[in-house]
Amino acid sequence: MRLGTKIFLTSALVIVVLAGVGVLSLRAVGRLVSANREIATRTIPALRLTASAREAIPPLVRLEARVVVLGDARYATAWTERAARVADDLERLAEFPLNQSEAVHFNAARAAFEGYRRIVAEEQALIRRGDRVRALRLSNGDARTVAEQLQESLDELMAATHARVLTAQAEAARLEVRTWAAVLVALGAAVGLALLGTAVIAQRMTRSLDLLSSATAEVAAGAFHEPIVVESRDEIAALARSFNSMASQLREVEEMKTEFFATVSHELRSPLTSIRGAADLVHEGIPGPLTPRQARLIDIISQSSERLLGLVNEILEMSRLRAGQVVLDRRALDLAWLVDRAVEELHPRAEEAGVALEREHFGSNFAYLGDEDRLHQLIVNLGANAIRFTPRRGRVIVRLIDTGPEIELQVEDTGVGIPADALPHIFDPYRQAHHDRGGTGLGLAIVRGIADAHGGRVTAESQEGKGSRFTVLLPRS
Repeated sequence: MRLGTKIFLTSALVIVVLAGVGVLSLRAVGRLVSANREIATRTIPALRLTASAREAIPPLVRLEARVVVLGDARYATAWTERAARVADDLERLAEFPLNQSEAVHFNAARAAFEGYRRIVAEEQALIRRGDRVRALRLSNGDARTVAEQLQESLDELMAATHARVLTAQAEAARLEVRTWAAVLVALGAAVGLALLGTAVIAQRMTRSLDLLSSATAEVAAGAFHEPIVVESRDEIAALARSFNSMASQLREVEEMKTEFFATVSHELRSPLTSIRGAADLVHEGIPGPLTPRQARLIDIISQSSERLLGLVNEILEMSRLRAGQVVLDRRALDLAWLVDRAVEELHPRAEEAGVALEREHFGSNFAYLGDEDRLHQLIVNLGANAIRFTPRRGRVIVRLIDTGPEIELQVEDTGVGIPADALPHIFDPYRQAHHDRGGTGLGLAIVRGIADAHGGRVTAESQEGKGSRFTVLLPRS
């Protein structure tokens, strides 16, 4: 699956979950709005109408009593108007949806009110006929009973309606709690899925990129051997396959170059050795005496062949070290004695360059199991390199330190130093910090190869214009 598809599917999953959260939230909000609308537009107005009708009953009863006792037509008119308002409230109340309990009390209240109106109408008819006694008896009897029934029915209706309000409010509260819980759970799930999907993609990408980064560093160091294992089919996997192909081609080129140098160097050794031998024989006068001019030319031929033979030997040595074909002849030896011997060998070169060559030993146990010839070559290469880059009246110190598990060899000089940009590559083959000082650029590479072969390591510290210090750490085990 391509990387773009993975990212799209992860994003789509997160969007779908968030959309689900949105839908769930909207539905919950819709239920809350419906419950609140029920309370605001139906239950509360119904309760208000019931309360209005209930509050109107006592004034109606008082007006009725005054009509019967006083016989004043104005009280009768007032009673009729107030009764009409109560009837209107009951009619409007009938338009609201009522539950079963409310409907029972409402029907009882409406029947009682109609009965009360009939009784009052009968009272007024008796008064008009002049029979005030029967009207008063009817007012104090049946009218009061029906009025009380009406009040009780309206009170029970108000109680039922109020109970419905409380139930609706409780349901709204429960809906709110469930809504918050559902939204929080869904939101947490969406965030969790988003983080999980992002983490999975990021982990796969970073793991592949880490492998590519490590492999690139190995290629840069010349130590890349195994191809990257490609498991996916995304763009990073395509990059890894291209990298494997590139690394394989680079390895083939490196092997061809190493083989070429080794072959050419090996083929050059024999004729160079013959040239040097013939020059020595001629210089010794074996074929006959030489003129001063001829002797000078023979010296030039001998020196040039010597330098060429040294270069060829260094190339061959470097090729074997890089190919891992060097077999160490490990023997017990005293590194202090080996350092002294190498320093004595370097003394003529130091005197010719006008450089003071010193040696220092710190510790007492310098026994080591290593290849004497290779270690001697390492010390000579470092010492000769330090002498070459140290000006006259400078100083080179070869220092040996017993650190317990390791033996530390330091070669320190007061020379020209190494530029900061060249220091990281100072041990690379054919790399020179100062091209005007001669050399092949293989001496320090051979030093690193010998140190690596002994299981050690070599480092370089330098400050341009003040000198350098090369440190070789050789483990005893």
